[in-house]
Amino acid sequence: MKGALFIVFHWPPFSGSSGVHRSLRFTKYLPEQGWTPLVLSASPRAFPTRGDDLLGEITPGTVVRRAFALDAARHLAVRGRYLRATALPDRWVSWWLPAVATGLQMIRRHRPAVIYATYPIATAHLIGITLARLSGLPLVADYRDAMVTADMPADPVVRRAYQRIEQRVMAGAGAAIFTTPRSLELYRQRYPALPPGKMHCIRNGYDEGDFSAFPADSARPPGRRLRLLHSGLLRLDERDPRPFLAALGDCLGDGRLRRDEVEVVFRATGDDEGHRRLVAEAGLGDVVRIEPPLPYAAALREMADADVLLVFQDRFCNHLVPAKLYEYIRTGRPVLALTDRLGETAELVEESAAGRVLDLASREEIAAALPGFLADVRRGTAPHATLAQAERYSRRAQTAELAAVFARLAGTMG
Repeated sequence: MKGALFIVFHWPPFSGSSGVHRSLRFTKYLPEQGWTPLVLSASPRAFPTRGDDLLGEITPGTVVRRAFALDAARHLAVRGRYLRATALPDRWVSWWLPAVATGLQMIRRHRPAVIYATYPIATAHLIGITLARLSGLPLVADYRDAMVTADMPADPVVRRAYQRIEQRVMAGAGAAIFTTPRSLELYRQRYPALPPGKMHCIRNGYDEGDFSAFPADSARPPGRRLRLLHSGLLRLDERDPRPFLAALGDCLGDGRLRRDEVEVVFRATGDDEGHRRLVAEAGLGDVVRIEPPLPYAAALREMADADVLLVFQDRFCNHLVPAKLYEYIRTGRPVLALTDRLGETAELVEESAAGRVLDLASREEIAAALPGFLADVRRGTAPHATLAQAERYSRRAQTAELAAVFARLAGTMG
């Protein structure tokens, strides 16, 4: 089998990013396609958050090397401040040169045919393009998010650093991969001189093995309130829950909903204290709970046990889809997507028949639709995805797409 060197920052025991699962599942299924993955990650000391729950998911026998790396914000700061040069393009730039040295050792020893590097850690792409130029191997650059958009990065110095890396990578990579059609189109417009066949869309998804232990369907326990769950980060600039909270308060205030029939859980928001203040300000402390992160398997089970799964996505992120939405779709639970109807998130919910789409910013629209939607949920008539509709987003199918990209590049180089 041919080898593929994976350069990934988000790798167990890192926790707190859905991006861990993309690379982890690619490496799980690549051997089925005739590829042996090799992993180059960072020293766990550099991870802002760590957890052991996914260490057991690393395929036995996978070669994993970890290069020296520090987090400038934690390891190089004095009284909370650190030199900008120690954090360009990001806080983990100290990983760059040690990873290049380790990567060259791995290339000499294991003779991989391709290099794969995944963003949103910009240093990973810097490592990838450096190794590709030093070794002559083709680089596959994975963009889980767009590196540069109209609004991000906001810091002009960081923005210029990102632009330089992006331009080097797009010019030097053998292939670039994006997670949504709109992200792909954004880059095709940005780099019109590059061959269209150099860019590919391989979506995020779910791993069927993670759901094998769950019952096909489970009824809500008698007497339990309808449970609406949002699992994952809730940043106010991208996923603002305040219009939803206001609309929920309106429905409770005028009697269209009762406090004893509905509860909302915000799990692992990334700013629990901030969201508790928002809930208190909305007068919903007895209806909305803010809960801490769970291990991955437990988080999936909670999704499968919920009555409604919530998605928040602002119009500024129209080219993106929250990675958890694919897991939501696989559960078969009704999805309430609070987003822009013109965005990728709304399109995915509608094409998979997974639920209902409402305007994230419209308190009035949410308040008008929420009671009827929950009544449909209670009757079992709310829209939800079937297993057949979900299967197109399986990690196994997506890994086959990635292997095809690898094979084309390896064949070209060979």
